[in-house]
Amino acid sequence: MQTYTSVLTAPEPDMTWRENALCAQAGPEFFFPAPGSSTREAKQLCGACEGRVACLEYALAHDERFGVWGGLSEKERGRLKRQSR
Repeated sequence: MQTYTSVLTAPEPDMTWRENALCAQAGPEFFFPAPGSSTREAKQLCGACEGRVACLEYALAHDERFGVWGGLSEKERGRLKRQSR
């Protein structure tokens, strides 16, 4: 009888996009505004960030439910997920 030992683990996500992300230069309150506050400035900063696509992919893959990720709000990410089904 042969014995197999394996550890099933999910691969570590590539987080190198965070090293040069523009959000690292702004505080978290900028991307996690109070309910009803504008997300316009955060989205503008995301639009200029080279890590935007990777950030959005990370948020969608990890079901981030709060804040602006990859230039999209919670509602916009939810809409995108529903459309992609």
